[in-house]
Amino acid sequence: MSSILSFLFTAAAFALVLAIVTLSHEAGHFFSARIFGVKVNEFGLGYPPRLFAKKGKSGTEYSINLLPLGGFVKLAGEEDPTAPGALASKSHAKRVTVLAAGAIVNALLPIVLFTVAFLLPHQIATGKIEVLGVAAGSPAEAAGVEVGDIILSFNGRQLTNNAELGRDIFLDLGETVPMEIQKADGTVVTVSVTPRWSPPAGQGAVGIETQTTDVVVTKVHDGFFTAISSGFRETGETMVLFKNSILSLVFGAPAQFAGPVGIAQMTGEVARAGFGPLLEFTAFLSLNLAILNILPIPALDGGRIAFVVVEWARRGKRIDPQTEGKIHFIGFVLLIGLILLVTFQDIVRIVGG
Repeated sequence: MSSILSFLFTAAAFALVLAIVTLSHEAGHFFSARIFGVKVNEFGLGYPPRLFAKKGKSGTEYSINLLPLGGFVKLAGEEDPTAPGALASKSHAKRVTVLAAGAIVNALLPIVLFTVAFLLPHQIATGKIEVLGVAAGSPAEAAGVEVGDIILSFNGRQLTNNAELGRDIFLDLGETVPMEIQKADGTVVTVSVTPRWSPPAGQGAVGIETQTTDVVVTKVHDGFFTAISSGFRETGETMVLFKNSILSLVFGAPAQFAGPVGIAQMTGEVARAGFGPLLEFTAFLSLNLAILNILPIPALDGGRIAFVVVEWARRGKRIDPQTEGKIHFIGFVLLIGLILLVTFQDIVRIVGG
């Protein structure tokens, strides 16, 4: 694939993923606002400059904009309770629900996306996970794991390839769990290991180097109810992975952030692997957005919810709107600054190879 076609493919895949994630988020705000009688001034597809707009019977302006990077919803009276159909005029519970609805939809969307991905034909690589190296002083060495051992299961989950092992280890960071291994003489033993939150560079959480041998690739697709069950399971495990990623930073693991450029690059790489992997990646991003957006960070939905909750606790005594606006503005500037910094690092990394 030529560099130009590769760029266009990546850009199209990124725009599609971003549209799915952000439009579902904004749809949550839109429909919850309509349910509670909050006027929606505009529902926009993409970001300005505007290409086309049409006003609906309810007074909502539906717009199509030039930049295909998601969408937005403008609600009436977010700060002014006197505006017709104002959000600020509704009860605290309704305001919190409308503000949280976007994150709620983003948290539920992965169940659908993962389910569809499991319904589609997809390839599974199965083989033996052979230990190639054991780091000195690592949990694996302490447990008696040796080069040549075959890892059969981790915390009760049967394993068939390296990717499954890596994921399962990360799911159980900080927990002492059983690992079933087959020794060189054929005997099967169960040892206990505790994956580390912040291991020495190059060692990994358990301290083993492995490879998948005798690989057999098969194409499968799940039945409807199995796919639904897998969708729920995968969503739950993705939430645990995200939680462990955050806690790893607290315990001193090196930070690995990606900005829009880095995410776009990853999207292109995943899209080349197929539609199923792209759906799974979209689900991962959607869940990440849900969790980040609900955190009490100024300028995000979670930050706005925090102000409503404080007002609720003060029996309706509201923090000065100008003060709240300034806090959200400062939060917005800091977020943009962080995004620009991470984007710069992405560009340096990509250009530097």
